[in-house]
Amino acid sequence: MSTLVQERAEFIFVIDAGTQSIRSALVGLDGSVAHLVKVPIEPYFSAQPGWAEQQPDYYWEKLCESSRLLLHESGIDPDRILALAVTTQRSTVINVDEDGCPLRPAILWIDQRVAEVRGWPPAWMRLALRALGLYRQVADLIRNCEVNWIRQNQPEIWDQTHKLLLLSGYFNFKLTGNYTDSVGNNVGYLPFDQKTFLWAGRRDPVWKLFPVEPHKLPALIQPTEPLGQVTERASRETGLPSGLLVIAAASDKACEILGSGCLSPETGCLSYGTLATVSTANPRHVKLGLLLPPFPGAVPGEYYTEVSIMRGYWLVRWFKEEFGFREKLLAEERNVTAEMLFDEMIRPVPPGSMGLVLQPYWSPGIFTDYEAKGTITGFGEIHTRAHLYRSILEGLTYGLKEGAMLIEKKNGVAMESLRVSGGGSQSPTAMQITADVFGLPAVRPHTYETSTLGAAIVAAVGLKLYGGFREALNAMTGSRDQFEPIPENSRIYQELFHRVYRRVYRKMKPLLKEIQEITDYPAAPGRRELPRPDERPSCPADPTRKR
Repeated sequence: MSTLVQERAEFIFVIDAGTQSIRSALVGLDGSVAHLVKVPIEPYFSAQPGWAEQQPDYYWEKLCESSRLLLHESGIDPDRILALAVTTQRSTVINVDEDGCPLRPAILWIDQRVAEVRGWPPAWMRLALRALGLYRQVADLIRNCEVNWIRQNQPEIWDQTHKLLLLSGYFNFKLTGNYTDSVGNNVGYLPFDQKTFLWAGRRDPVWKLFPVEPHKLPALIQPTEPLGQVTERASRETGLPSGLLVIAAASDKACEILGSGCLSPETGCLSYGTLATVSTANPRHVKLGLLLPPFPGAVPGEYYTEVSIMRGYWLVRWFKEEFGFREKLLAEERNVTAEMLFDEMIRPVPPGSMGLVLQPYWSPGIFTDYEAKGTITGFGEIHTRAHLYRSILEGLTYGLKEGAMLIEKKNGVAMESLRVSGGGSQSPTAMQITADVFGLPAVRPHTYETSTLGAAIVAAVGLKLYGGFREALNAMTGSRDQFEPIPENSRIYQELFHRVYRRVYRKMKPLLKEIQEITDYPAAPGRRELPRPDERPSCPADPTRKR
């Protein structure tokens, strides 16, 4: 690293847009988060059951608010900002017109609307796919693709669409005026080739699954490469220096893995956030299934393999809202978080929650079918809120362990240790449960803001301030504390995991199907949702903006 850079203590400016907040941060080249501003956001609104949307301009306004606030609070000399890196939530799509104005609300990654399977695949191919046991997976891809839903239900919106962007690409456009996006952000129902890291070839059948005209897609840039520079208009709105270099980073999960210090499959990376995940970084292209490829990582040319639990640690928030009124009041009085009081509440509860076993199958996934719903088994008269809360933490960890076992099998590499980040990692009880359930050391990175740190690491390598990612990780990442598995706890959890948890869904599946048939909850696949009214946000034309 340059001696001059060390002496001047310069920073990477990072914008980190998650589901619950948009954060702006100044990250030092030693990996310290010198200053951070977190602006809460409304995660989404629902015009129909299962929908999750947000206005793109709302995201931009909150980004500008957090950026200006950070620059004001920190009082930093703008000349000390080396570059800007952006990381965002994944698979949130935005349609814009020729002026870059949003044509409809963004559709978020948690949206559950489904398209109809029409026309493709043809009848003969459907028969072949059914014979191979692949038709359900192919049909799911078509149903879940936002483009298919828009084309079927809002064709006038699709006809006006100049570019289809992820949230990251929308921010890049607002910042630089260029329709570009990082390869590392391409997670979603898009015609992207994970092996070449380019849009798919002309003859690839993925274009039939995700029918986007090629000219409606942004240019792809590898992580560490420049996306453009902050425009004068973006400078006025964000407070960032005009001409500041914007470096391509990657999605929040990819950056989180990197910021946690994970570069190889021997280290499992757990994220305890709204979406709970278990992942491994991998230089190889390893699929979890025939139609389940890995995602592009924050390191150019590399991947990460992931199993997720939809609405994972969201369940902690649900518990707080539904059962934690007392703790919420006490937390305000003591100036602490309600989650800290929940940790105190469950300390006397033994491992296994006195027989309560939760299975977090809130929606269909790798291990489940359409009828999947969460279950809690083993209630008795001795159980209290404390037992329920501990069973939530244990059940989420069982679910991640199940995913880790699949990843290890496909990677052919056993996990030797765990790095745990996200809001849930702040709970010492959750960390100890993790170590006990996995039977592995569980480490908290030195900073809670691992996705922010990962984006800064990508930018630092792109600026050639380090000789590569290994050198950058050695300089910018570290650990805070480590939780070792307690043998007796691990024994109890292994018994419950193998003898109970892994058998519950198989036993419950017929009854869950009956529930679905009687109540239609969860909704049967392919059910057509009503299109929402056009709520196109206003967007004044900007004659200086590039197209």
